[in-house]
Amino acid sequence: MTLASLLQSNPTLFITLTGILGLITGSFLNVVIYRLPVMMEKSWRVQCHEFLEMEPPAEQEPFNLILPASRCPHCQTPIRPYQNIPVISYLLLRGKCANCQAPIAIRYPIIEALTGIASALVAWRFGFGYETLFALLLTWSLIALSCIDIDHQLLPDDITQPMLWLGMLLSLFSLYSTPEESIIGAIAGYMTLWTVYQAFKLLTGKEGMGYGDFKLLALFGAWLGWQMLPVIILLSSLVGAVVGISMILFMKHDHAKPIPFGPYLAAAGWLAMLWGDRINQLYLQYTGL
Repeated sequence: MTLASLLQSNPTLFITLTGILGLITGSFLNVVIYRLPVMMEKSWRVQCHEFLEMEPPAEQEPFNLILPASRCPHCQTPIRPYQNIPVISYLLLRGKCANCQAPIAIRYPIIEALTGIASALVAWRFGFGYETLFALLLTWSLIALSCIDIDHQLLPDDITQPMLWLGMLLSLFSLYSTPEESIIGAIAGYMTLWTVYQAFKLLTGKEGMGYGDFKLLALFGAWLGWQMLPVIILLSSLVGAVVGISMILFMKHDHAKPIPFGPYLAAAGWLAMLWGDRINQLYLQYTGL
């Protein structure tokens, strides 16, 4: 029996292994979430120097998603492989650096666990096949985008645009939507939030959201088709409003300080990918449409 046949015939094993793969991927996503914005800033700095015809910044050690190796931000001690086991290492080290005992941010195991759980849910929903493979890629991308948006209010094109084009490519095989639904969805997704942005800016003179949000909704339109856009917009707006009001009332969040909308879009789009048809049916049932 081949490995593929074993995984196809044993859903529990497939879901478990996918969850473990998600934990490992979550560890890498922590690297992406921290390093990609820094890489973007370095690139922007170089471009600014070139535009102003200034001397380029002095070359430093390579900094990308691979180099340098992970190390403690406090004492710069390299993190050994056995100290980088997702979630488990954090628990064994009791949330502290093995060398200097500085605290390790709790967000690292949380992101690893979240990625593992989300990956297992995708495997449970779609089963063994290409739908799970590409849904995992989208899931991991959404987690990275959400965390970067929370930290920096950025939704990097380096992630959003390739995933948008991938969604359109997959539509040729009708994996999640047809080509017609995908193309219309991408256009409608972008134009919907762009229109809201322009109307809000016209009425208030302020920018209510960033262009990254337009591209993210266009991404979901390309993957899932235009039919899923209403439920994504409804869910993200509802959750965003509840969380935003709660932060202002209970956490004394400055109402003038913007709250990133990307994580709510990402969560709503992910739910639509897994259970969009059922959510639409429930909505139509309870609204009587």
